[in-house]
Amino acid sequence: MAGLICTQNVLENLFFLVSPLVFTQFTPLEIAFDYNMDLKQIRYFVAVAEARSFTLAAEQLHITQPPLSRQIQLLEQSLGVKLLERDSRPLQLTEAGRLFYEQSVQILQRIDQMQMATTRIGQNYQQQISIGFVASSLYGGLPILIQDFRKTYPNIRLQFLEMTSAEQIEALKSGRINVGFGRIRLHDPSITRITYREERLALAMANSHPLAQDLSPVSLSTITDQTLIVYPSKPRPSFADHVLNALHDRRIHPLDTLEVFSLQTALGLVAAGEGVCIIPTSARIRQDISYRLLDDPDLSSPIIFSHRKKDNSWYIIAMQELVQNMYNNHPSLIDPCQQKNPQELM
Repeated sequence: MAGLICTQNVLENLFFLVSPLVFTQFTPLEIAFDYNMDLKQIRYFVAVAEARSFTLAAEQLHITQPPLSRQIQLLEQSLGVKLLERDSRPLQLTEAGRLFYEQSVQILQRIDQMQMATTRIGQNYQQQISIGFVASSLYGGLPILIQDFRKTYPNIRLQFLEMTSAEQIEALKSGRINVGFGRIRLHDPSITRITYREERLALAMANSHPLAQDLSPVSLSTITDQTLIVYPSKPRPSFADHVLNALHDRRIHPLDTLEVFSLQTALGLVAAGEGVCIIPTSARIRQDISYRLLDDPDLSSPIIFSHRKKDNSWYIIAMQELVQNMYNNHPSLIDPCQQKNPQELM
């Protein structure tokens, strides 16, 4: 009950704020509006105007007739005009009364809508956490982390936005996302980065490719006479730059380089025999492609958790704890040798 009274008081205050704007049409009729009017008087007047009878309106409002008549009189005094022709049977509205009735109905409907909307939002409110992620993280531990988070915090709403590591930095700074899971080390003084682990890389090739005859670890130098497919082509820097820089540092030069927009496109072209592609081991998702672990343990892709510096929100600590539990319960996420190739699952 206290909540309803508080809500009504708020709505009444809001009505007083907007009423001078709503009733500007009264100026030609020289209606003098003051702030002695309240919502109760408006509702009483609408009831009388629709019933065309004080007796019927009082019954509908569950009050006696004298206080109803008194409130309508106070309303007319406040406005400085006559709203009802009391001598007629049934009651008739004056010209000012008709205009006041039309405006009053609109105001009451609007207030009812605001009250229902406010109550609905208050009852259904859920804190929302926006998470930015790179596509390849969906093939690793991120789905497990999401499931664990939902089980632990069922009343929290999660929103997911796919974006590159560079886009995540800007989204964190602008407040578009709360946390991010990326692949590229990018320094920004306003962002805190936590590297959860270094994920080994693998070489993807078509099943018909000569390199697919042997599934043992392969040297990165085998790319020298191959067309290398890298992703994403933009925005930069990206995982494509991570791979190309690693090749440049080792003085390895592919026969040709094909840049595509997404991991899915890259793997599709690999399956078609258009080239080979270096991917995180967790992205070995297609059964029509062969994969070989790269034998260089220093060639890896980090899993980086990012958030705004000095942000001590509870969900940041909660996610870090859940990640640690996830790796403890799923060691295959850390050791690629414990992960099976899709071919082994057939």
